[in-house]
Amino acid sequence: MLDKVVIANRGEIALRILRACKELGIKTVAAYSEADRDLKHVFLSDESVCIGPASSTDSYLNVPAVISAAEVTDAVGIHPGYGFLSENADFAERVEQSGFVFIGPKAETIRLMGDKVSAINAMKKAGIPCVPGSDGPLGEDPETLKKTAKRIGYPIIIKASGGGGGRGMRVVHSEANLLKSVSLTRTEAGVTFGNDMIYMEKFLEHPRHIEIQILADEHGNVIYLGERDCSMQRRHQKVIEEAPAPGLDEETRKKIGERCVEACKKISYRGAGTFEFLYQDGEFYFIEMNTRVQVEHPVTEMITGVDIVKEQLRIASGLPLSYKQEDIKITGHAIECRLNAEDPDNFMPSPGTIDHYHPPGGFGIRVDTHVYQGYKVPPHYDSMIGKLIAHAETRDLALTRMSMALTEIVIDGIKTNIPLHRKLVKDANFITGGTDIHYLEAKLGIK
Repeated sequence: MLDKVVIANRGEIALRILRACKELGIKTVAAYSEADRDLKHVFLSDESVCIGPASSTDSYLNVPAVISAAEVTDAVGIHPGYGFLSENADFAERVEQSGFVFIGPKAETIRLMGDKVSAINAMKKAGIPCVPGSDGPLGEDPETLKKTAKRIGYPIIIKASGGGGGRGMRVVHSEANLLKSVSLTRTEAGVTFGNDMIYMEKFLEHPRHIEIQILADEHGNVIYLGERDCSMQRRHQKVIEEAPAPGLDEETRKKIGERCVEACKKISYRGAGTFEFLYQDGEFYFIEMNTRVQVEHPVTEMITGVDIVKEQLRIASGLPLSYKQEDIKITGHAIECRLNAEDPDNFMPSPGTIDHYHPPGGFGIRVDTHVYQGYKVPPHYDSMIGKLIAHAETRDLALTRMSMALTEIVIDGIKTNIPLHRKLVKDANFITGGTDIHYLEAKLGIK
């Protein structure tokens, strides 16, 4: 087992990693910015190192500073969590070259799956169904672009090959807007991601977002942990996630899960990972793979009993998976609401001091958060301040527990999206299950 690990992240995921390390007897080092010296995991870690000022560019994205934190504390591994440097292949490579263990996939795997074009090509070779598209990057010739779009069929979507987080994409409904959209997306991709390569796909009009969680060790063992439905989204950002996906039967789950397992074996994947699909008319279409732990991993943990972060640490230590596929049994249903420090009406960030905090409780309720009464939410980072998870024997009971928990929770002093969640868990269509990825935006009147 790894002896000491640097937690190269902040907020709830940093605390989540710390807890997993403690259970495995691994010493921890909190690498924090000047704005985060009051975070709970900084107090609880065995050691802590300030790696720079508030700006993430100068701290959490500062590769030399993060690696130095491992050097000065004699740590042996670095856990990147999610976001920041978690899917940065160059960082993973630098970590390994510096003599430390990167707790995640190999750099070449991150590089392969981080580029959307190469990822799609790799998945096609592995037999994973993909959205009909340009089968490679788009060129500059206007007539070729028009022919490609016509072959795929409108509406189409232009995407940045190096994109992510819902940025670098445009939907095109007719040829009249095609060339302008291609030009704008190419420019945005170059500026935002440092890579102006773009590609084209068929735009599915009523898909659900369903993803498959996998775990793979370096001994060739790979398992899938069922699926999650993450269709409740706003501007491609997930708001509510649940597992298992409503209406998905065991045969379908097994078929797509086994395909993902085989794909992992073909690319020699190592660590935790997630295959993301659009699901429409009974068909799965691969869109991307996240080579890290997901924000929504708790819903999978609740229905399988598998601690995904502990498995990450075991895998990075060179140990085999703790489970075989036949050990994985899905029990009940879990729902997660992302709690953000933002105005529930206009979604503007709401940093500030939390004057009162009271977490909900009760059977089947889990709260993953780093906040506490008196904590000052900084303005420098993502607005998510926690996750509320409800688990029960059935989806109906999980929804009831979530509704009660959202009524109980108190976070005063800042604005949060809790009022929005209270409405959504009582929404008739969401209660029925199976809403598509455009449902929330339509409900909110977002175009």
